[in-house]
Parts: sequence; structure tokens; C-alpha cells
Amino acid sequence: MAQAARGERVHIGVFGRRNAGKSSLVNALTGQKAALVSEVAGTTTDPVYQPMELHGAGAVVFIDTAGFDDTGELGGLRVGRTREASDRAEIALVLFEEEDVNASDGAEENAWRWARRLRGAGVSVFPVVSKIDLRDGGGTAMAKTIQAKLGLPVFCVSAATGEGVDALRNALVRRISQGEERSLLAGLVSPGDVVLLVMPQDAEAPKGRLIQPQVQTIRALLDDDCVAVGCTPETMEASLAALQRPPALIITDSQVFGEVQKKTPAESKLTSFSVLFAAYKGDISYFRDSAERVKSLPPDARILIAEACTHNALDADIGRVKIPALLRKKLGGKLRIENVGGADFPSDLSRYDLVVHCGACMFNRQYVLSRVAAAKAAGVPMTNYGILIAEMKGILGKVTIPD
Repeated sequence: MAQAARGERVHIGVFGRRNAGKSSLVNALTGQKAALVSEVAGTTTDPVYQPMELHGAGAVVFIDTAGFDDTGELGGLRVGRTREASDRAEIALVLFEEEDVNASDGAEENAWRWARRLRGAGVSVFPVVSKIDLRDGGGTAMAKTIQAKLGLPVFCVSAATGEGVDALRNALVRRISQGEERSLLAGLVSPGDVVLLVMPQDAEAPKGRLIQPQVQTIRALLDDDCVAVGCTPETMEASLAALQRPPALIITDSQVFGEVQKKTPAESKLTSFSVLFAAYKGDISYFRDSAERVKSLPPDARILIAEACTHNALDADIGRVKIPALLRKKLGGKLRIENVGGADFPSDLSRYDLVVHCGACMFNRQYVLSRVAAAKAAGVPMTNYGILIAEMKGILGKVTIPD
């Protein structure tokens, strides 16, 4: 389970004031000293991501965050990192202190505000009263107030004694088990289908291994009882000739979309790894509609290209070289193109005319959708590498896009 990709783990964020007991709760839930614990306020600075297997639920990652009440210049930066981490959370444990229960709605930062913000983003919120071994009445009065105001069940726990920890852990397992089960290949294949994977092995391909989208797609095909056949663009024709019948589906790297489409049999559906992940991780309808608006962009449009991972750009880099060249060829050389990678993503997208995102195999769906929401709020079209390339090549209508 330690090798499971972080983007495939359920992200559980832990939020609260400094010294509210966030790190101690993470340690109690994981059964290990995953987070540094101290009586000094502000011990946790940057978010700490702790992957583990939650028995009965599978692979998860706990996010231990800095207190949202941190102060000063550095404190403000820490709170900013906590907000960024909240974009990744699918489940949030919000720890309430007495200051929160008694806070007015106008207070600068409090647990009420964080719980409402997270719920508004579609996050499942679990209100928690921690350190109940130190509270009068075991925090019962606090819990009643919180439940009445939020309309959510409240969990009273003590990381020191273990009281309430199992109940909280079991509730997390139930929530995860009841969650939506998404399939990378939903509606595209049936058991026994032959699927041809066209995978360029160029300078960008890691030596001795496949990239994450290819590995994950192969695993999904095996889980769906399909026959997976791999080739490169150079051996595609030979691979097709070796098959008794045309494959049900061809999945290719987006950068060779045009080349592969010309060789695709009429009986076969065609898509790309990037398009699959666009549907699996993001808002496929918005990505497709946004791609269709690209040709109407002004010649001096400002375009943001975002990648989930960070790496040194190569001469053949798809996000920093190939897509910018394709856009300038189609729209003109005056385009203003910016690139960001990893967690770097502008908080204000209003100055851009288009956002183009990679397949985001390294991100979880919640994080990608938070970026989509930011684009929609700014009124900016946002699309995906594979869908954009298909549109620019004039073959988007021939590409199979998952629902």
C-alpha cells in the first residue's frame, strides 16, 4: 500500500487551531508517530502528508496542517499552505476549541468558517472535539452546540487515552466505503475486449519503466478482464496486423494523436491516456466545451499551461514545448504562454484567456476539481492536454470521450 499513487488515495485533511491536537489525532488514527507533537504552538508548519492503509477502506493519506489561527508574516504563509492543502481534502476533520464554539461569525478565522468553507467545496466534514480527557464533562456541552449549529454528528476524542478514536476511525471507514466508485475506463470496454496501447518511448519516457498513466491504464484493463496489447507508434501497424480482428479500443499518448488516428481501423474506438484522466479526475464536459472555444481566442491571448508534476523541461517536452508550438502555429506567434508545475497554481486566474491542464495523474480528483472551480469562478475556459491536441489536430469529433 505504501507504493499506491498519492493521486489514488482518499485524502483526509485535519484542520484546527494551533495546539488543538491535530498532530496527536493523526498519530492516534494511524497508530504510529507520523506527526511531530509538541506543546509549543505552531510546531506543524508545512502540511505533512502521511500515507497509510485504513483497514476496511484501503489506501488513504492524512494531511496534518498548520493552525489556521497562525499569526505574523510566516504564520500567514503557513495558513496559505493550509488553505492549499484543503483543496486536496475529500474528507476533513475539523477540530473545535472553546474559542471556536464561542466565536462570532465575524471572527477572523474559526472552525465554523472552515467547516462551512469545506462543506461548500463538497468536502465531507467531521467536526471533532479533541482532548476530551482535559475538558469538563468530556466536551459534551461543546459537542451539542456544534451539532446544533452544523447539523452534523460530532466526534469526541482523546488522543492521549484513545477514547473515541475507534469510533472516529470506523466512521471514516464507513464514509470511504460508501463513496463513489469511479472507473478509469467507464463505459469504454467490456470483458474480453482487445485494447491496443500506443506508447511512444522517446526522450520523455523514463528509462526502464512506464509512466504513471500507462501503468494505471494497464491495471484498469486487467481489472476489467480485457486483453492489453502494447506497442509504439512505429510498431502500431505490425501490431494491428498481428491481431485476428481490429481492437475494440486504441489508447494512445496525446502527442501522437494525429499519427495514430490515421492508422486507426474504422471498427476501433480511439482515445488517449490524457483524455481518460481528464474524465477520471476532472470535469470532462467543461474541458471539451473549453477546447472548442480555443480557435476564437485573440492572437495575443494569455494562456496558462499547468502540469501536476515538476521536472526539468526537455527539447520534446509536451507542456513546455509541443503544446505551445501547436498553439502558436494555429493561433499566431503573439500568444503569451506561462507554465506552472506541481502545487504552483495562481489563485487569481482572471488575467488568463485559457488554462490547459495535464492529465493530473499525480493529483486526486478533489484537487483537480478545485482548480476547475477556480477557472469557472473567473470565467476562464479550462481544458486538458489530450482534448486540446485533438481539437487542434481537427480530430476531436473522432475521439471517444468517457462520460
